[in-house]
Amino acid sequence: MKKMNLAVVFGGMSEEHEVSLMTAASVLRAADPDKYRLFPVGITKSGRWMHFDGDYADIESGKWEAKAASLQINKGRENLFSIKMPGKINGEKMDIAFPVIHGPMGEDGTIQGLLELSGLPYVGCGVFASAACMDKVFAKQLFEFNKLPVVPYTVIYREELDGGDDCVKKVESASLGYPLFIKPANLGSSVGITKVHDRSELMYGLLEAARHDRKILVEKGIDAREIECAVLGNYDPEPSVLGEIMPSHEFYDYAAKYSEEAKSGLVIPADLPEEESNSIRKMAVDAYKALGCTGLSRVDFLLDKTTGEAYLNEINTMPGFTKYSMYPMLWQKTGLPYRDLIDRLVELALEKQ
Repeated sequence: MKKMNLAVVFGGMSEEHEVSLMTAASVLRAADPDKYRLFPVGITKSGRWMHFDGDYADIESGKWEAKAASLQINKGRENLFSIKMPGKINGEKMDIAFPVIHGPMGEDGTIQGLLELSGLPYVGCGVFASAACMDKVFAKQLFEFNKLPVVPYTVIYREELDGGDDCVKKVESASLGYPLFIKPANLGSSVGITKVHDRSELMYGLLEAARHDRKILVEKGIDAREIECAVLGNYDPEPSVLGEIMPSHEFYDYAAKYSEEAKSGLVIPADLPEEESNSIRKMAVDAYKALGCTGLSRVDFLLDKTTGEAYLNEINTMPGFTKYSMYPMLWQKTGLPYRDLIDRLVELALEKQ
C-alpha cells in the first residue's frame, strides 16, 4: 500500500503556539509510519512557514525553528506547498493536511480557508464551523437559536472599558451576580480567563481579558461540574463516553490543563446516571451538528451542582492532542485507541473532500 504524504501543520501566531507544539509532537509520534510519510510543517510566531525534518522532541521543546528550512507557499490552487527532499527536483506533493494549530490564525477558519482554496484535504472542521466555534459569544448565540441551554452571560467590548464605572454598571445591570467568569471571546486553553468574586475584582478581570481580545464574554459563575464529550464524524457523528475534570486549581486554567499532574484530574467515564449521561451525549451531537462541525470537536458542558441542569459551555474544534488531553483519552475509553483515532480522522477528511 502506498503511503500517504501527511503534513502536520503546527505552531501558529496565537498565544496558544506552545500548546500546538505539544499536540504536534504527540500526533507525529503516534501516527502509523506504515501508512503515512510524515512532514512536520511549522508556522512561527511571526508567520513564517517552515519544514522541520528532525527530532520530534525539538518541536515539543520549541527548538525546532532554529533547525527548520523555510517553506515556499504556492499561489496556485494545485499543490499548496511542496517540500523539497534530497534527490527530488519538484518536491513532495502532500496528500492531506492535519492542522493542529490552536487559537486565532489557525483554529478560527483561516488555515481551513487556505486549505480549501488549495483543494488539499484536511482533518477537522471546515471554515464556518471553525470560525463560529472560535468566537465563544457567537457560538452561544447559535446555541440559543437552536434552543440549546447556555449559562446566562453578557458581552463587553474593549473600548467600553474607558467608561470605568459605566462599564461596571453595564455588567452588573445584566443581573448575573457574583462570582463571574470573564473570558476573551476568541481564545482557548483558558488563556486570559479570570474568576471575579466581587465588584473590586471586576475591572481587573475585564482588563485582563481585553489584553487578549476586543470582545469579552462575562458569564454567571455557577457551582458546576465540568463535563466533556468527544464527538467524531462528519454527517453522522458519534459521541464518546463522558469525562469529568477535577481541577486542582479554582477552575480548569492553563496550568491545570497542561501540567504533568493534569491527567490525575480527569475522571473517565464521568460518574453520572446512564440516563443523564445519554442526555448530555445527545446534546453534544446536537450542538456539533447545529454549528456544522465535521471531523472532530470536543463539546464542553457545565453541570450545575444545585439544580442538576446541564449547560453547553463551548465547542473546541481543535482540542488538545497531548498525552494528557481529554479528547484522545475519551476515545481510548470508548474503544478507539490513539493511533486508530488518527487513522479515522484521516478517513473522515478524505470522505469530506
